[in-house]
Amino acid sequence: MEASLMADLQRFLQDRCLSVSNLPHKGRSLFTTRDIRPGEVILSQKPYICVPNNTSLESRCDGCFKTNNLKKCSGCQVVWYCGSFCQKSEWKLHRHECKALTRLEKEKRKFVTPTIRLMVKLYIKRNLQNEKVLPITSTDNYSLVEALVSHMSEIDEKQMLLYAQMANLVNLILQFPSVDLREIAENFSKFSCNAHSICDSELRPQGIGLFPLVSIINHSCSPNAVLVFEEQMAVVRAMDNISKDSEITISYIETAGSTLTRQKSLKEQYLFHCQCARCSNVGKPHDIEESAILEGYRCSNEKCTGFLLRDPEEKGFVCQKCLLLRSKEEVKKLASDLKTVSEKAHASPSAENKQAAIELYKTIEKLQVKLYHSFSITLMRTREKLLKMLMDLEIWREALNYCRLIVPVYQRVYPATHPLIGLQFYTQGKLEWLLGETKEAVSSLIKAFDILRISHGTSTPFMKELSAKLEEARAEASYKLACIEKRL
Repeated sequence: MEASLMADLQRFLQDRCLSVSNLPHKGRSLFTTRDIRPGEVILSQKPYICVPNNTSLESRCDGCFKTNNLKKCSGCQVVWYCGSFCQKSEWKLHRHECKALTRLEKEKRKFVTPTIRLMVKLYIKRNLQNEKVLPITSTDNYSLVEALVSHMSEIDEKQMLLYAQMANLVNLILQFPSVDLREIAENFSKFSCNAHSICDSELRPQGIGLFPLVSIINHSCSPNAVLVFEEQMAVVRAMDNISKDSEITISYIETAGSTLTRQKSLKEQYLFHCQCARCSNVGKPHDIEESAILEGYRCSNEKCTGFLLRDPEEKGFVCQKCLLLRSKEEVKKLASDLKTVSEKAHASPSAENKQAAIELYKTIEKLQVKLYHSFSITLMRTREKLLKMLMDLEIWREALNYCRLIVPVYQRVYPATHPLIGLQFYTQGKLEWLLGETKEAVSSLIKAFDILRISHGTSTPFMKELSAKLEEARAEASYKLACIEKRL
């Protein structure tokens, strides 16, 4: 990075009480130079480049990622816009991308995935900044992308071949003489390790973007900060009290899982071995118990909440609470039945008969309840799927029952201020209110607000809507109470 840009970046971070240090086995790491309270914004950044997750089933506006009233770009027939405002705001960059995409035969444009588009936009923006068509700032320049880690030396041959094929397609689209194929392949590897899914306020993915400053923040399976998005803006907020001179960490992966599962996921996607405080406990009694609860079997005694470990004599699995043995044959039979039904569910297109799909997943759930611990991640995922399907069909009472089953598991597997817990309480509160359980709704919405104000702040449209719902539910609860007292 140029010395002047580096100096500007250091000033930018210093103004926000942040600093960057190089750590062994971690590389660049972000530290705070003051105490930070839960909910405080640590860092925010607009994407260097971003694209929506357009598929054959759903398209999004290139400017705002919305899905309503879209029209295709008349030139490339690949990009969509919701109106003239978004089209004009994107035009400086898209006019060059549009020209490049139209070089491809119309049939080949279907193979231009969001990741390919992200790479095409990366080089177009770099050129436009070099030509001073687009401004260069300390937080918005290609030098920050160059500084990202690629892990190229750790990529296997199969992945390298895929990157080479993708680089060829990008080169075919761009036709920039100065662009090197190996450099494009290396940038694809950087995307794999550094690009972020841009999600809405309810953590539903909408697009992908490159946020080079945010990428300085390292992973921890027990993070002290959380990354959320306000439209396309990446916002990192503190989840806990963070002391001066501490490292800022976020989670790159789904942290609900055993240490071995988390480490496998990190190694496969991000090509590093996690050495955070949570992972350093691997093989210790607490870690063994946690793994057995989240990914192991339940006790044969339905009233027992103990976790099972393999019997030393290889006869089966022994409950660590009541010492009851569960035979290998029983576990194997249940696992086999579960596999048969699960394969049937995966083979059936649920969109065609949603009610039949619900019944199938309820059968899976019953078998999982018999096989797995009540805090099993696998059981939790099945119940999440059932909750979504029931809400799609507006079967509100059953949906609420599943929501209430999921919340305690979330509280067990996620930190207390994790946004997923807050969002689940929000869903529970809305369902309770809809079903006339106003007092319970107020309690759930308060819990949702108390968590989400830390991860989401209080000024976004989403949080204002939550706050308004809470006040309305409180007013309704007060009115109902007044009516009861009047009757008495």
